[in-house]
Amino acid sequence: MQDLEKLAQELQRSGQAGQLKHLAASADGQKLGGMVDRAALAEALQKGDANALKSVMARLLSTAEGQRLSAEVQKMLQGQGHG
Repeated sequence: MQDLEKLAQELQRSGQAGQLKHLAASADGQKLGGMVDRAALAEALQKGDANALKSVMARLLSTAEGQRLSAEVQKMLQGQGHG
């Protein structure tokens, strides 16, 4: 859970939180959001259930929408200038 909070803080600090929100609001993001059982996801996050989170992510990333959004997030993160 701390890793997610750290990632959120880094996104805010780098100014990329807005880009991430834009991706979430995109057609692909909306479609993926509709595929997620939000209550189960929230419970898994709260409990720190890595297996449940991996399962959700694998299911989402197996879709064309998930793959497109993943590629966009990777591009966004590479633009941070790590290295």
